[in-house]
Amino acid sequence: MGSTQQTVAVFGAYGHTGRFVVAELLDRGFRPLLSGRDADRLKELAEATGAQPDTVRPASVDDPASLDAALTGAAAVVNCAGPFATTAAPLIEAALRAGIPYVDVAAEIEANADTFAHFDERARAAGVVVVPAMAFFGGLGDLLATAAMGDWTTADEVHVAYGLSSWHPTAGTRSAGAVSRERRGGRGVRWTGGRLEYGDAAPATREWTFPGEDTRTLREMTMADVVTLPRHLDVPEVRTWMTAEAVGDLSAPGTPAPVAADERGRSAQTFTVDVVVRRGGAERRAVASGRDIYAVSAPLAVEAVTRVLAGGAGAAGVRTAGELFDAPAFLGALSAHLDTDLAGGGAGGV
Repeated sequence: MGSTQQTVAVFGAYGHTGRFVVAELLDRGFRPLLSGRDADRLKELAEATGAQPDTVRPASVDDPASLDAALTGAAAVVNCAGPFATTAAPLIEAALRAGIPYVDVAAEIEANADTFAHFDERARAAGVVVVPAMAFFGGLGDLLATAAMGDWTTADEVHVAYGLSSWHPTAGTRSAGAVSRERRGGRGVRWTGGRLEYGDAAPATREWTFPGEDTRTLREMTMADVVTLPRHLDVPEVRTWMTAEAVGDLSAPGTPAPVAADERGRSAQTFTVDVVVRRGGAERRAVASGRDIYAVSAPLAVEAVTRVLAGGAGAAGVRTAGELFDAPAFLGALSAHLDTDLAGGGAGGV
């Protein structure tokens, strides 16, 4: 799908993921509006991308008028600025006032839950599509789980295994994580028994065999998938797992931020996301692999914007990726960024 020079606002455009989103929009022929709090960084980004001065739109989430000005003329907005506990609600409010679709790349469990709780009815009434967690965490797992479910209307459990080679977190990731931990009082969270449950139990560990017989040690680490999947899939148990090495990288205060290792600015990090759906004695599986969890969030978010603006997104309201889009077709459209195997069959991980 292409664009006809449609204008898309990007809030947090100069951030690590925001820059990837701006580049992806430009590659697809969109006209990005560069927005965020720091006017100087916006101007630097505009110079680096060759953007016209009128596309630089400084704005702050505590200034609704500035957000309205930033979205003037935009066909949609992508929010890349965390912590989303602070930015999501003001940006969604501005999108509703403007009557345009909103997409974000939030990985914060609580922020995503808040978006569904506070904005679904209002977005439906306004005829606006709101898509939270349209990124590596939350969006990709939802698409894979939806594809794996296929014609199943219910399942007993879903496991999402994140096989990251490493995790060099951005400053935004660290900041968002701190906000989430504070909001839940340091407790753990999981989707079990058909609801979010908070507790102090130590995270479980397990061995997981990824495709290709690569067996890794995983630690339970609850991600945004526990919000996105259960919104539209009838699954009482959703468990998410992370390679122990990546958990160690994330928890270590001295782990450096990502470093560009190719001409597109991607890091050398690789990933495999292995999703297993179980019902009774049957299992189905969907797998995606690629490079750089931050970089791949850009085509995920921009593909969502493209499809929504093309009119192929269905009903308004707060929607997840798997609920809103044809999951196999969506994943297939990202073949330049993701290698996928949606064949299903027996799973080695569970």
